[in-house]
Amino acid sequence: MTLIPKEKAKTRIAKRIARDFNQTRGTTVINLGVGIPTMVSNYVTNPNVFIQAENGMLGVGPIAKDHEIDEQLINAGRQPVTETPGCCYFDSSVSFGMIRGGHIDATVIGAFEVDEKGNVANWIIPNGKQLGVGGAMDLVTGAKKVIIAMIHNTKDGKPKILQKCTLPITGFSEVDMVVTELGVFCFESGQLILKEIAPEVTVETLKSLTEAKFEISKDLTLMNV
Repeated sequence: MTLIPKEKAKTRIAKRIARDFNQTRGTTVINLGVGIPTMVSNYVTNPNVFIQAENGMLGVGPIAKDHEIDEQLINAGRQPVTETPGCCYFDSSVSFGMIRGGHIDATVIGAFEVDEKGNVANWIIPNGKQLGVGGAMDLVTGAKKVIIAMIHNTKDGKPKILQKCTLPITGFSEVDMVVTELGVFCFESGQLILKEIAPEVTVETLKSLTEAKFEISKDLTLMNV
């Protein structure tokens, strides 16, 4: 079931996540995973937010285009990026020391599955090449806040927010927030709660597209799209 064109959906998700970071007042260090999460850097305008890439960069700016491209300047997804003022570089061991040492305030990663217990599976593509979990396992345990950025359903229309994950788990009960093109969900006291809903869907439609059971916030609002 396709309610929103894919590229529009991806942009909506990235903008919604960036909105929270743009409202942050204190110094905040975030890490962006491969895929939709990297798009968040295009919309972060808050000078107090510093984006870290696990390949060894702190101060990642928007994705580079045309004359901005420097082949030596890339994020963890090998995309050419720009720098923000004060950008610095370091080796992989220092980068993962930051992650494992609890110095990352938030990470935004993609996922194949999230379940109602806050478990996340994001590294094995069904029937695909298995290259390993990469830095995701470190990020979901080391970051202070874990935000999932993903399209709400699979290409076949199957739910990705499940009662129980079916794929190997990246992290158990680590997810704090899930942002899809159809809604914003948060985990509070172990309960999955719908906080915002897209204007294209009703609560009943969203329930039919989501296997996991969720509560509806008494302050439910429309997503700012």
